[in-house]
Amino acid sequence: MNILGISALYHDAAACLVRDGEIIAAAQEERFTRIKHDLSMPVNAAEYCLKEGKINKNEIDIVVFYDNPLYTLDRFLKNTAVVSGDAMQLVDRSFEPMFAKRLWVHKLVDQMLGENALRKFYVCEHHISHASSAFYPSPYEKAVILTIDGVGEWATATIGIGDGGNIEIKEEMRYPHSLGMLYSAFTYFCGFKVNSGDYKFMGLAPYGVPVYEDIIKEKLLDIREDGSFKMDMTYFDYQHGRAMTNEKFAELFGGPRRMPEGRITRREMDIAASAQRVTEEIILKMASHAKKTYGKDTDNLVMAGGVALNCVVNGKLAKSGIFKNIWLQPAAGDAGGSLGAALYAAYNLCGAKRTVNTPDSQKGSYLGPEYPENETERYLKSNHYVYHKLDKEHLYQTIASKLAEGRVIGLFHGRMEFGPRALGNRSIIADARSENMQVKLNQKIKFRESFRPFAPAVLREDVQEYFEFEGDSPYMLLCADVKENRRNRSQLQEDLKRYNGDMLEIVKQKRSDIPAVTHVDYSARIQTVTEEGNDYFYHIIKEYKKITGCGLLVNTSFNVRGEPVVCTPEDAYKCFMRTDMDILVLENCVLYKEDQPEWTEGDAWKNLYELD
Repeated sequence: MNILGISALYHDAAACLVRDGEIIAAAQEERFTRIKHDLSMPVNAAEYCLKEGKINKNEIDIVVFYDNPLYTLDRFLKNTAVVSGDAMQLVDRSFEPMFAKRLWVHKLVDQMLGENALRKFYVCEHHISHASSAFYPSPYEKAVILTIDGVGEWATATIGIGDGGNIEIKEEMRYPHSLGMLYSAFTYFCGFKVNSGDYKFMGLAPYGVPVYEDIIKEKLLDIREDGSFKMDMTYFDYQHGRAMTNEKFAELFGGPRRMPEGRITRREMDIAASAQRVTEEIILKMASHAKKTYGKDTDNLVMAGGVALNCVVNGKLAKSGIFKNIWLQPAAGDAGGSLGAALYAAYNLCGAKRTVNTPDSQKGSYLGPEYPENETERYLKSNHYVYHKLDKEHLYQTIASKLAEGRVIGLFHGRMEFGPRALGNRSIIADARSENMQVKLNQKIKFRESFRPFAPAVLREDVQEYFEFEGDSPYMLLCADVKENRRNRSQLQEDLKRYNGDMLEIVKQKRSDIPAVTHVDYSARIQTVTEEGNDYFYHIIKEYKKITGCGLLVNTSFNVRGEPVVCTPEDAYKCFMRTDMDILVLENCVLYKEDQPEWTEGDAWKNLYELD
């Protein structure tokens, strides 16, 4: 049975092909259209999935959409009744996405794939999609499932049980009370973009002090011991469809929201620290309640939903010991809903038998398109780009030696990652020992805020040499602290007292002997790399260790601010030439910036992308 899962029409549209329970291919539409967080029907992603599965459109047996539009309509209409005076404006703003698209998604599928009377179409409830994406690929026969996001139909968080091929949702929180919406409200208020700026908001938190924590819990939330909560909706505007917060919210936090690209003040830092602290408390309470109530015969927890991408919370949850084992869906947001919907259909509609695999069935999340070496070389030759073709041994040695010299390298290899994290196949890599590397990468290559941290890709066997961490983190979804003996004394609080709006002076401090991947609170978002998981990336780091004695590298996604991660060799070359990257590696071809023909595009390309 060929099952195509689809997520679309909200944000991060994606398609996934599942065959008899096996994940064949998955990709986000943004990677093909180059529109970040593209919400349109995933025409290109679906076409890729069919190509990877070696089937045509008529061989798709089932299409599953990751959300139930009728349940979503029910919420919309009841919400409209609640906002009363703003009802007409809300309907006007929502008419096209709600009434012209989501309710007719089956027709949009027919437009995308062609009409086929034999093909069946189903919808899957949003949080069932998330729960399925978390449980079915996991390495556990049985697990507690926790899903947390903004909203899907009515649900904003659920607790469930996965057992063999079955999933059962036991409890749910309902709109408008939502941890995802709460976090997005603070993200918005601090001047970042909802659904894409949450990472920035999380990265800002360690610079602040949680002085607003009590205010949040006293005025905005009523948190219960099981992690559920009620929000005082008089402080929020998202029910009205206008903005996330209102004037009453602004008054509570000392004035209007920070405007995008405006100066970041101590207030924003402290709000971020406070919101992060409250988020951690809620999720730990949810997990503890789930363990006590449903986890008496299992030590396994799996998680999905956009909030499950908060790697700081995940690290604290892992460290808490509430559950012995945790598996996190690498495409935890809406894109992963396409995967979950397809898997749910495979096991619950088609009778596929589930096989539990180690380390998991996600295939490293390397589920996107790849470009054969001969195709890549043909592209380079046709454009007269200068390259050096190397065998594997010399390729690893060359990359490692150039990294040791402080060169920044764009790495393009194998199948593209599914989910927001680059895991070595569409990555920019650099020397983590360099004191200047974080600033260089942020300013000259990623074109983003100076305070944003970078993640280490570390050999799995060396992870305890650098971090207070045991176990695996293959998907870069867990934070842990740099080991005490590698740290330098922090002057953070003293520097913040003198803060004058220039965060560079704080960022430039050398906090450890791996400063480029050490955040201001000594934390790091870890990716553990194994030979079995990614042979190519593993041997690069291994060769680098032979030269330097250091078993980790900076790993960040191969893109610039406002642009999706690169998908094709052409995307990679453009990004390489538009930035201060020194070297581009396309499969086994090495390109040096100084050898390339003159690049005439200039800086005009920056206007093509929405800078968020």
